[in-house]
Amino acid sequence: MLAVCVLVLTGSAGCDSGGGGGPEAGDSATPVGRLLDATDEEGRRYREVDAESAPEAGIEVQPEADDSWDVRVTVRGFRFSPEGAEAKAVAGRGVAHLFLDGDLLTRLRGPRYRLAAGLVPRGTHQLTVRLYADDDTVWAVDGEPVESTADITASDAEPTGATQPEDIEGRTVTGPAADR
Repeated sequence: MLAVCVLVLTGSAGCDSGGGGGPEAGDSATPVGRLLDATDEEGRRYREVDAESAPEAGIEVQPEADDSWDVRVTVRGFRFSPEGAEAKAVAGRGVAHLFLDGDLLTRLRGPRYRLAAGLVPRGTHQLTVRLYADDDTVWAVDGEPVESTADITASDAEPTGATQPEDIEGRTVTGPAADR
């Protein structure tokens, strides 16, 4: 059995149809947004878009009976690209990368993912979703990547004197669900 702590943080996500201002020194003019010198951990450049038209991204993680997690990515103003999409930045379109404690788990072309229990060792971990354009640039707003993070906590089957409310299967519940 698992103890689960879920915290959903919503960050800005962004795609616009260009018009993010003219390029500055060191920046490249692009059809959508502008490229920044900043990169993610894997060296992919940030693609800056206008915050006013930027959609939002969120992540929700729910425990499953088999000790895995159901991961749901929510986006607004963003569409997941199908397999085989042209490798170019298109306003409001791309893929999501899912990271566990900063390590890439998978590329998502849709809003759902099943996170196997075996991938999450005992303890508290951060699950982050980040939006990318089809050209592998990172959508960014105000110089920050478009991402959202949830904390999940895996523990032994037997709760040890937990003071938090428990669901019917004995998993610790914190955050919005614990306030009910």
